[in-house]
Amino acid sequence: MELGNKQFSAKALEDFKLIDRAVQHEDQQAYGDLMKRYRKPVYHMILKMIRNVDDAEDLTIEAFAKAFKNLHKFKKDYTFSTWLFRIATNNSIDFIRKKKLDTMSIDSTFKDDNGDTVSIDVRDNNLNPQEEAIKSQKIELVQNFVTKLPPKYQRLVKLRYFDELSYDEIAKTLDAPLGTVKAQLHRARELMYDIVKGKEQHI
Repeated sequence: MELGNKQFSAKALEDFKLIDRAVQHEDQQAYGDLMKRYRKPVYHMILKMIRNVDDAEDLTIEAFAKAFKNLHKFKKDYTFSTWLFRIATNNSIDFIRKKKLDTMSIDSTFKDDNGDTVSIDVRDNNLNPQEEAIKSQKIELVQNFVTKLPPKYQRLVKLRYFDELSYDEIAKTLDAPLGTVKAQLHRARELMYDIVKGKEQHI
């Protein structure tokens, strides 16, 4: 089956239907299905770049939040997976540059739904993004989550996302066991995924 001059796989066409349901009917199940399809692949791609489990989990949530916030702008000129992976990659590159990390592979590749290899060059020393603008965008994005979380998780999320503290630093700040902090942040992330799936139109 073709849209325009391009041929798309059955999976890509199913994605287009889910996107239509999500955007036109604010169908929460459609958002959930899109996330279920791509959460693991996006996470593993980011982890390959970042090589830190905690940061990769945070960046995965951000990627879906940005994608769903802009889903109404998505054009069916290419697959949803290609679009989503580019959002995730660009967000991760911003993170890497800000942190001055040198941990990613020079060339990050993945296959889209049509089996085509999409190559993204993630090293470009000529670019100097406005780090404050990136940080303020991130804070604005996460603030939409925080107000919807139960109070016990709000401070944890603020310390992790706004103050950008490590798990160890959060444990010391709250005088709490590291295992407790990890467990609660994991739960907070799951709640944030639920918010992204169910409340995107308000983000």
